[in-house]
Amino acid sequence: MTSTADHPHYAELRAELEGLTTEAFRPDLAEIDRRSTLDIARTMNDEDATVPAAVARRLPEIAAAIDATAARMARGGRLVYAGAGTAGRLGVLDASECPPTFNTDPSEVLGLIAGGPSALVTAVEGAEDSKEFAAEDLTAIGLTERDTVVGISASGRTPYAIGAVEHARARGALTIGLSCNAGSALAAAAEHGIEIVVGPELLTGSTRLKAGTAQKLVLNMLSTITMIRLGKTYGNLMVDVRASNDKLRARSRRIVALATGATDAEIETALAITDGEVKNAILALLAGVDGPAAARLLAASDGHLRAALEAARAR
Repeated sequence: MTSTADHPHYAELRAELEGLTTEAFRPDLAEIDRRSTLDIARTMNDEDATVPAAVARRLPEIAAAIDATAARMARGGRLVYAGAGTAGRLGVLDASECPPTFNTDPSEVLGLIAGGPSALVTAVEGAEDSKEFAAEDLTAIGLTERDTVVGISASGRTPYAIGAVEHARARGALTIGLSCNAGSALAAAAEHGIEIVVGPELLTGSTRLKAGTAQKLVLNMLSTITMIRLGKTYGNLMVDVRASNDKLRARSRRIVALATGATDAEIETALAITDGEVKNAILALLAGVDGPAAARLLAASDGHLRAALEAARAR
């Protein structure tokens, strides 16, 4: 049997992990497997309830990162998530939900995961340990200085996430480092470091739990509020929703109704003259313009419905 002493690299890594809050052992939970299912569920729920407060403590940093991201995207930049394992999957999930929710092009918000798409369902050995893989993945998508790269890593030490941030920053892109440990290398490498310290996990080192929940909450904010800043909403209505199925087509009509108070017949007419574009249909109804005029007004207002309405009323 090979001893740890024969592998100084692993001994060094083990010592590093033992110093991370997300890897800390909870003696009070050492016999959790002997508890009742209901008791375990209550304990887990109590642990999860602490996550929003941890996020709340970092709202100023989150807001600053969002404003910087929105400014880059307004100039044609992209939002790119990069992570390994659970963190990478959460980034891919958030990116994949932007096109149907905000009618973004699939190339505008991207999720990169160490090991490529197959790593979404199967662990790719060694992929997260390479900064070079991250640089290669960013080079493959043609990274520019207008882009924003968000490195995601619960530990804050994952080479793939750090490598993505270092490569992006060296090329002038905006960088954000999202981790769940204080004083992380990832946050230090990024222009905007966001550290959501959620404490030790219910299962030692299982960072798909509280850390994963914290990352999901922050990614929700990053994408959603950025899209609000970019004019993808009107109030709290998803006016850029892409009606790709029956449910979304019904939602589109409801959004137009909520925004305008129009009748069903008026809504159908407005959607018909605007090729089904919800935002355009709302503008056509509220400003009394035809489809082409609505499109021109929105284009001149960089897609911001409120600004387009003001312009129409000022004519």
